Amino acid sequence: MKKALLHLEAADAILGTIIRQVGPYAITYHAPDFTALARSIVYQQLSGKAAATIFARVLAAAGRNGKLSPAKLITLGPEGLRPLGLSQQKASYVLDLAARRIPFSRLPALPDAEVLSTLTAVKGIGVWTAQMFLLFALERPNIFPTGDLGIRNAIHKAYNLPAPPTPAEMAQIAQPWCPYASAATWYLWRYLDGAAGFPVTPD
Repeated sequence: MKKALLHLEAADAILGTIIRQVGPYAITYHAPDFTALARSIVYQQLSGKAAATIFARVLAAAGRNGKLSPAKLITLGPEGLRPLGLSQQKASYVLDLAARRIPFSRLPALPDAEVLSTLTAVKGIGVWTAQMFLLFALERPNIFPTGDLGIRNAIHKAYNLPAPPTPAEMAQIAQPWCPYASAATWYLWRYLDGAAGFPVTPD
């Protein structure tokens, strides 16, 4: 990670200031498995607290030792998942994922683009969710989600842009960060969390 941070600080003065002010890189990873992807579906468009409550219910009903069972989810069906707090739409997404039998053990060996195409074939999993799996589960080093609203807002603030950047403008700003865009992404999220606490002024 030291190599990545040195690269980012040298490549981008504004990002370098963010890195020094935020402090040590402390990302939390999840196992690259069925449970992690199902969890991401449950968490979509919900507050963290509400999503955690619902996911805990689903895990209690269809899990064992902290892992969800695709077979148990299918057995529960939509009529069993709805009382746990899942909407009809999300229940259909989770069940589609369970039915597809994605070979999670093989995903670490696949290139980013192939993982994206595999995961986005599942109902309810778009590019952003697949990118989060690449970043937080497969630990890929060069993921930059141009569709993430938080990253968009962080760049808007940190780079003092007149308007929120488009995805193309975000990608252009991020170009010097390669091949360590994942670390830059994490730092931008943390910067946004505490943006009121420190203005970004490059040294």
